[in-house]
Amino acid sequence: MRLAIAVLCAILIGGGWAAQKQAEVVMPVPVPVVPIEGDRIDYQNGRNPALVLPDGQVRVVRSIINTRRQLAFGDYVWNDEGVAEGPVWARVDLKRQTLSVFRAGHEIGTTVILFGANSNPTPSGVFPVLAKAQKHRSSLYDAEMPFMMRLTNDGVAIHASAVQEGSATHGCIGVPLEFARLLFGQMQVGDEVAIFAA
Repeated sequence: MRLAIAVLCAILIGGGWAAQKQAEVVMPVPVPVVPIEGDRIDYQNGRNPALVLPDGQVRVVRSIINTRRQLAFGDYVWNDEGVAEGPVWARVDLKRQTLSVFRAGHEIGTTVILFGANSNPTPSGVFPVLAKAQKHRSSLYDAEMPFMMRLTNDGVAIHASAVQEGSATHGCIGVPLEFARLLFGQMQVGDEVAIFAA
């Protein structure tokens, strides 16, 4: 597992990821980054990198969290201090097993995730949050799914899980409980989640 900052920087500045069509990175010029107060790396002077989502949408990134340690299963980082209100969306990278959430173009949280096993894969694409429930129990798997945010009509959702190495889901995206609570508080029905394939 790489540092979340290194992962997102690699994605933003090419790092081999641009070769995959659905995660192509648009870079107008090389992007200088400088650490700023609040453990945040800010992209200056309008030279913000842009992420191309699986459906072709482009999202500009204004800053990312300066994660200073390697994230392990169950870890997350959250820092929305000083970040203005604005549109919220999440980026799920199945290959790197991470989820990052952005508000007004600023990354405000990142975590290690669980996702679907080969028998029940997590779909890739861009999905709006269809429904939310703080307390939810899966009728298919008879399992608790706290802070559930449904992404598909067939039951794929983001929800709190015991995020442990070697574990998988039935296609959902599992995140640590406290991160799930924070994410649930930020995302609304209609906000989008971009899931990039493994």
